[in-house]
Amino acid sequence: MPLSERQLAAFADKHARQIPFDTSPRHLAGPGDARHVTHGLAAAGWTSTSDPLSAEIVLRSPDLRYRLQFDPQSATSAWWRLRAKPTDNETGWYAEFGELVPAEILSHVTDALLAQQSHEQPNPCDVLTSAGWQLNTPDAAQSPDAMCHIERRHIDDRDTASWHIEAREPGYGHPVGPRIWHAWFDAHTPSRLVTAFATGLADPAPLQRGMYERTAHYNAVQEPSPLRPQQVADAHTTRIDALRARARAARKQQTKPATAPAPAGTAQSAARR
Repeated sequence: MPLSERQLAAFADKHARQIPFDTSPRHLAGPGDARHVTHGLAAAGWTSTSDPLSAEIVLRSPDLRYRLQFDPQSATSAWWRLRAKPTDNETGWYAEFGELVPAEILSHVTDALLAQQSHEQPNPCDVLTSAGWQLNTPDAAQSPDAMCHIERRHIDDRDTASWHIEAREPGYGHPVGPRIWHAWFDAHTPSRLVTAFATGLADPAPLQRGMYERTAHYNAVQEPSPLRPQQVADAHTTRIDALRARARAARKQQTKPATAPAPAGTAQSAARR
């Protein structure tokens, strides 16, 4: 079922009743509204295959290759799970995200998944260090407050390596304290999706949270936002409209008939003229 105007209106109504606060750093802003993720996918044609009366949400891509599961009743620390089935030309992959991962940062991943694939495979740490994060190794970095860490870890002695991102309590004499949230991309996840997540983390713009809305940690700094509630809702609608337009253009391109080559005799006659 496509994203309806009623669903968009419900999002706008919720945020119209909240006083927005600029919340930073992003990795401590808290989960926010899951519809930043689910509305974007629905606008691109993903459909729900879960029980509408259940707290769990399962969305599948039009080609049935990709599956996103949101389960706030999960018995594990992973509330979000994103899977890709293998194809004849590509391997399958898996990524998961904890409860307190900001939905706006996760939406960077899903938006990148919807975009046209790029052959570039940038290193996510390059994005973060450009934003002032400390580079510990070529494949490991930490945030300026040392509470968020990203690292590419090899599995045993194999060449494959997965990306691990964690927000943690300050160590108080130890390198790191208890975990606040995690994100994990397996070794086969396209690097552009990991970089998209890093881009969401590195963005210096604060995230908007309503008064009394849950954050991930008391170290999060909140200040009254210059944005009006309606502007927050309008920004969401603008993004959804852009994703809809991109999806329509992609479908039109896929259904566009191929132009048949001109017969050789016709081409030669035109050339002589």
